[in-house]
Order: sequence, then C-alpha cells, then structure tokens
Amino acid sequence: MSGIPYAEVIGDPIAQSKSPLIHDFWLEALGLTGRYERHHVRPGDLAAYIDARRGDSDWRGCNVTMPHKAAVMDLVEDPGDVRGTIGAMNTVVRQPDGRLIGTNTDAAGFFAPLAELDLEGAPVVVVGAGGAARAVLFALARAKVGSVTILNRSPLKAMGLLAAFGLKGEALALDAPLPPAALLVNASSLGMSGQPPLDLDLAPLPGDAIVYDLVYSPLQTGLLAAAEARGLETVDGLDMLIGQAALAFELFFGAAPPEGRDDELRALLTA
Repeated sequence: MSGIPYAEVIGDPIAQSKSPLIHDFWLEALGLTGRYERHHVRPGDLAAYIDARRGDSDWRGCNVTMPHKAAVMDLVEDPGDVRGTIGAMNTVVRQPDGRLIGTNTDAAGFFAPLAELDLEGAPVVVVGAGGAARAVLFALARAKVGSVTILNRSPLKAMGLLAAFGLKGEALALDAPLPPAALLVNASSLGMSGQPPLDLDLAPLPGDAIVYDLVYSPLQTGLLAAAEARGLETVDGLDMLIGQAALAFELFFGAAPPEGRDDELRALLTA
C-alpha cells in the first residue's frame, strides 16, 4: 500500500483502542485517501519502532497511549516544550523532512466538554498520576481551579505533580475518603476492561458535582454508573477521546474533521 498516507495509535495493550474507528470514519466522511491503524508496541521496542517510522514517508505520525507517554519524549523533538509543561506526549507528527515532533492533544481534548463551566476556585479530585493525569492537571491549572486532591497508589508521586503544575491541594491514598468536590476525574486505568475496578464512595460529593471518567472501554464504567445512581452529571471517556483525536487528525491528514457528524460517530463507537 505504498504511497497511501497513514497514521496509527501505539500502546501496550492496544487492542481496546477505538482511535482507528474515529479516524477512519473521518477519512471516509471527507473522502480523503489514507488509513489509520493500531500497532502493539512494548516498552522495550519503542525506540526501534520510532526509528523505523522515521524513514517512512507514508507515515504521518502516531497517537501514543499508555505506557509510552513519558518515554517517547526522549525519542522525538519537542518544539512546544511539552516536557516542561505537561510532561507527557500523546501525539508524534512526522515532518516532510523526516523530523519527528511531539505534542499533546489530551489537555485540550479533556477540557472541551467543560469549557462552558466556570471552574475558577472550584475544588477538584483527580484519580491517578500518570500521563493522562498530567494533561488533566495542566488543563485544570489553566482553568484556575481551587484545591486539587489527587488519589493515587503513591501519594508522594502525586504531591510532586501538584507542585509541578502550581496547584494547591493534597495527595491521598486511593482508599482515602473523597473530599467534597465540584468535579471528580478518573485519569487512571482503574475501571478499564482487564483492570481492577475503581471503588469510590461518592457520598461526600455535592448534588451538583460532575463525575468525569476518561476510561472508554467499557464506556459505562462502574464509577459512572454509581454517579448516575446518585443523580450526578457525568462525562464519559468518548468526549475526551474524540476531542483529542480531532486535533491529531488535522495534524496527520491536514484537514479538520467533518462538522455535524459527532452523533453518528458516537453511535458507531458504542455499537
């Protein structure tokens, strides 16, 4: 299939990724020649993978999912100082001269469903301290939220993240009681298919709180089911997935996704 531009998503595991469905839907809708694939890359193979793609003129780039969002920063150029700001890359784009540059579309994708809300000064809880959590904290800092509580297996690591993003708050163990918060975000893999569940008592959350789970496989996670049972507003992982994919699609294929097709895309992704 030489001569056909393509991009892909890499990770370990990767079979659960819905990114190919999204990008292929947009390519077909726009009538563009191209394809989007998934590629299983283990941590020990990441450097060799990047080297191999660097010389492929048909390769437009890749989305990067766990566990590579930090490691890939050592292998590509960083003109936007992603390392010094978010500290994790989720997108690599090949330039016409073969240079590879990294960026992060997660932060904007995460915040898109919340953009109309006034979160300034609001207390927030974030679960996790990995690459996705970094993008979330970056966006929350820009929104000037109030106190941020991070729940993580390693509270010490989480405390370092709060300091890195200039956020005030505290870091607690995963089994700590939730403080009252306007927004609860699961930025961990807990609750994902094949992973342990995220078991939180949502009772301390006020009735107008929003529960946002970045996990999209399954789409209806235990956390979202518990939130809906309490009558809380929820945001599922497809919102962030589609939002960050839209930014990456334009970088890979030089065109914005079609407008007015999100409902159709959601139906495809949840079929």
